[in-house]
Amino acid sequence: MTDMTPEQTAALNERHRARMERKKAVIDAKIASADKEIGIVIVNTGNGKGKSSSAFGMVARALGHGMKVGVVQFIKGALSTGEETFLRRFPDEVSFHAMGEGYTWETQNRERDIAKAEEAWVLARQFLSDPAIGMVVLDELNIALKYKYLDVHTVIADLLDRPVMQHVVITGRGAPPELIAVADTVTEMNVVKHAFKAGIAAQAGTEW
Repeated sequence: MTDMTPEQTAALNERHRARMERKKAVIDAKIASADKEIGIVIVNTGNGKGKSSSAFGMVARALGHGMKVGVVQFIKGALSTGEETFLRRFPDEVSFHAMGEGYTWETQNRERDIAKAEEAWVLARQFLSDPAIGMVVLDELNIALKYKYLDVHTVIADLLDRPVMQHVVITGRGAPPELIAVADTVTEMNVVKHAFKAGIAAQAGTEW
């Protein structure tokens, strides 16, 4: 770039401006045509880090817009997390329920895991039937569905029967295809590199 003449730099800048002008016209047209406002189902899945972190980032956004939020954690619960500790500071805005007893390789009791998942879904259904709740986070629900602790068709029926403007964020590896089919936004997070592979322990503020 430093070897370009002033004329070449000016020409490059003009091509960039024209390209961005065309791009802006396309994006503006798409924004104008996206005129529906409705509650959406967001699914964060995949083996990569950040599924729950993204969900709780959306919780922060929702709170910033004055929404009330319901959180149900299906697997986590044996250990307190930073997001739980923080969000419990807002009891009037956030109803936070860690209903699990830990990861499945720790609990090693399928019958109890099923019972805990069913108990958590009773609470989730209450949130999904309450129009005062603007966002519901179902953290690690995908894991409960993957192991068939819950019936995916029952879950989907309750999701589709929720208040029209309510948003739902679902996290966890292995989202079933039936859930992906009814979701509005699905993101699969893939691993490129993870500190754990280098022997670095999970740490406060990054993993929990």
